[in-house]
Amino acid sequence: MPSWKQSLSLFLIFFGGSVAAIGAAFALIPVPDAKASIDLQNNIYYWADGTEMARKGDTNKQWVELSEISRPAQDAVIAAENETFRTDRGIDPKGIARAVYNMATGGETQGGSTITQQYVKNVYLSQEQTLSRKAKEFIIALKISDDKDKILTGYLNTSWYGRGATGVQAAAQAYYGVDANKLDICQSAMLAGLLKGAALYDPTLNPGNHDRMQERWNYVLDRMQATKTITAEDRAKCGPKFPEPIAVKAPASLNGEVSYLVDTANKFLAAKDKNLNQQRLDRGGFQIYTTFQKDKVDALKKAVDDFEAANLHPDRRAEDQNVQIGAASVVPNDGAIIALYGGKGIENNHYTNNADAVGVPVGSTFKPFVLATAMQNGVLTKNGEDGTPAKINQDSKYLADNLAPIYTKDGTPAIGDDGKPYKQRNSEPGQKGYVTLKQAMQWSYNVPFVQLGQDAGNKNVRDMVMKLGLHEDTLAPATSLTFPLGTSTPSAIRMASAYSVFAARGQQTDPYSVSKVLSGGKELPGFTKPVPKQVLDPVVADNITEVLQNVAKNGTGSKTNELGFPVAGKTGTTDGGKSAFWVGYTNSLTTSVGMWREDPANKSGLQSLDGTGGKNEIHGGDFPAEVFTRYMKVIGPGNPKNFQAATPWGQEVDSSGAPASPSSSASASTSASPGEPTGPAEPPASKSPEGPASPPPSASSTCQGNGNGNCGPSRSPKPSKSPTQSASPSPGAGGLVGLMGGQ
Repeated sequence: MPSWKQSLSLFLIFFGGSVAAIGAAFALIPVPDAKASIDLQNNIYYWADGTEMARKGDTNKQWVELSEISRPAQDAVIAAENETFRTDRGIDPKGIARAVYNMATGGETQGGSTITQQYVKNVYLSQEQTLSRKAKEFIIALKISDDKDKILTGYLNTSWYGRGATGVQAAAQAYYGVDANKLDICQSAMLAGLLKGAALYDPTLNPGNHDRMQERWNYVLDRMQATKTITAEDRAKCGPKFPEPIAVKAPASLNGEVSYLVDTANKFLAAKDKNLNQQRLDRGGFQIYTTFQKDKVDALKKAVDDFEAANLHPDRRAEDQNVQIGAASVVPNDGAIIALYGGKGIENNHYTNNADAVGVPVGSTFKPFVLATAMQNGVLTKNGEDGTPAKINQDSKYLADNLAPIYTKDGTPAIGDDGKPYKQRNSEPGQKGYVTLKQAMQWSYNVPFVQLGQDAGNKNVRDMVMKLGLHEDTLAPATSLTFPLGTSTPSAIRMASAYSVFAARGQQTDPYSVSKVLSGGKELPGFTKPVPKQVLDPVVADNITEVLQNVAKNGTGSKTNELGFPVAGKTGTTDGGKSAFWVGYTNSLTTSVGMWREDPANKSGLQSLDGTGGKNEIHGGDFPAEVFTRYMKVIGPGNPKNFQAATPWGQEVDSSGAPASPSSSASASTSASPGEPTGPAEPPASKSPEGPASPPPSASSTCQGNGNGNCGPSRSPKPSKSPTQSASPSPGAGGLVGLMGGQ
């Protein structure tokens, strides 16, 4: 054991060395030039062929001195972020310890607790989050802590406010069109509130942000009054009237679809690397290579523009106003998003990316997922020779009668919300008898697929669609009887990606929009192409494709026959005509087209499409299929032109609750060969055999349960959420549910 003298000597050597090291570091680490830190650069975005698509950067990056910033703007930031700024030493030891611990344990990195620390972090934003960088921040904060005016000037000029604005001068111009010295108390409090996180508080992005910002704005004003930087009279002048920002000024380089392409790419970057958030991207200096193909983007936009010119006349027909279209194309077995249509462009005050919008029910485009689950995993009503659930085939017969009762997997009646046996509607009255699942898909009858959901298990369907790539937060509850009818609300991008699994013979590949990112001339890691995963047996995928080819050729999607080459796909319409979809594909490309009506300036929910384009009802086989057909006429079928021929799969397993010999009691229409209609041979694009998607909130088990005393199709109330939000419909599992799913 060392003596006490030796121990003391070692301690003094260690302590002295540490002090010397800290002293040397304090002397050697320079204070960075804050003005240089806002020398922002453009981000350059490239098309898939390597040609330049757009440049995006902050064009208003003027440094302003403290004397050029209004006193309310200064006081609002101090009140919101660090009330003791004028008197503290600029260091929060607890905050630093917490940040170091989080980095050491792999947790979320955090900003500084004081304005001084936040300012230093702003200056070092481009550097990686490491312990050595934290040590530098600590030393720099100590070195500058006494010069409060310099710190506040630097902080206000280097902070990110959203809208591409770094610095209070850029923010004042971006949000209110004034210089920083003209900001009043009310405006200053709003801008100070953005510093907590502009992505969550920019009030113009979505209603949720607006609500959060109003609450934050009131908090900042209250703190200003509490710290006596404003009086009660000053506070009262702001009153309850929130200082609404001006509209976003659209850079010319981001006009048309380019703004939505850039938005999609930026979201992908942030999802792949949490350090590449909007704040970091607004600093610029990145070269971003996207997967978007200019000729495909142009062709998709022209298809939408030509469709609208031919069919919509909002100047003389109210039903043609506020029509929204979102579309996306994904390459099967690769995942590349090569085209999308997000809206009319930010230059026309349309800021929401419709291709990535959620909150719009997809209707009967969901039905192929139910069939794929039953074929891949089997049905719970019968075991195969190996003792596992029997894997069914497309020739299995299911009852398609309107108002047919639905049975559980055990053969007992499914019970509605009213406690009575549940019956499902088709969109039209009539007894169709027993039809094959291929025929049920062809004419999109609701009854067979609600029953198939029970037989296969709606939870198993939910698990399947997540394997296909749909996000859990966009899926309706699997406990709902109408879950198979498309009450879920995935985006057009995700629907195109999920259908690409069928085209890729069971291979699922995550969609991506960026193939390479360079910063400072160096390629960033983590942007390699996603690896395909086999989630469906190839034969199952081929059978689904065969069923969906029949839909496109002989069923509700027959408008696509104009193309003259094979396509597969499915139509979808929702309750009350709130949305219409078509998802179609060839071997080389999958494209989803969604259509709905919503006033972008008034997020009050979806409006009915009924009457749009002069049509009484709008179905997926109408306008969405027309946009797809116009688009595919330009880009062609790709190679190979023909689909892989389907080979037999599974066995015929008829629906639960069916008679022992269903064919003997089936209607005469069941003798029709596959591809022939079993119901009225009406033009599929003008009258949908399937019905609306979402059920009424408390559906009953009899036709009177729709609340209007007759057996007509029930209509559900307007969704409470905008399609730009992550809506989660909650259809009831009750009685006579309306027809979700449409042509």
